[in-house]
Amino acid sequence: MDAVMAGLTPLAFWTAMAVTLLAGFVKGAVGFAMPLILISAFSAFLPPELALVGLMLPGLATNLSQSFRQGGAEALRTVAKYRRFLIGMAVFIVVSAQVFADIPRVGYLLLLGVPVTAFAAVQLAGVPLALPLRHRNGAEWLLGVIGGLYGGVSGIWGPPLLVFLLSTGVAKTEMVRAQGVVFLIGAVALLAAHLGTGIASPERLAFSAALVLPAMIGMQLGYRVQDRLDQALFRRWTQGLLVLTGLNLLRQAFM
Repeated sequence: MDAVMAGLTPLAFWTAMAVTLLAGFVKGAVGFAMPLILISAFSAFLPPELALVGLMLPGLATNLSQSFRQGGAEALRTVAKYRRFLIGMAVFIVVSAQVFADIPRVGYLLLLGVPVTAFAAVQLAGVPLALPLRHRNGAEWLLGVIGGLYGGVSGIWGPPLLVFLLSTGVAKTEMVRAQGVVFLIGAVALLAAHLGTGIASPERLAFSAALVLPAMIGMQLGYRVQDRLDQALFRRWTQGLLVLTGLNLLRQAFM
């Protein structure tokens, strides 16, 4: 047991397990927010490096499930459709991971939290913000790069993807699958990058592996909720959760 606790007290370890169960449930229900919940909660009682590595293996496991829930052919079609976002994100995760220790935490939390909160709040208020078709390719590249820049230093690259998906009005099933595919490739890039930096040490990865089981249990419970949500309600839940996500990022910045 000591091998997976990474030097934590029993209270801290089991708190991390409980938080991961909740985060897995939310991800199963709406397709995202697990890294956001984990990094927000973990940062309160774990060292930054352990908090970042802790979310890596649960992220890989849950995103594999989410990506292939409708089968391999649909997952591959999704990869092809969102290839611009994926390339931009994966490249810049690796780039930004190299400067993990040099990025002021307050800076990136503010730069991500303000636009995400504003975008989601406006959408939640009923103001449509659809991207014109002629601008979608450029927006996809740009948001992929932004997601990668944040992902390498924080483990969070979901908000830029959600901004793109909400702006293009994709259906619920495709939206959840796209998140799974993008998050899976991002999770692989993040793990590879931090194996290189040494942050993903064997001790920290053992702790991360222990969190896979509660993440998967939570996700299976969340799937039951997702399957009952109609398109309009799912979109509202996504917008509302994105507002809370942005506000939480701002809270962390000012704390």
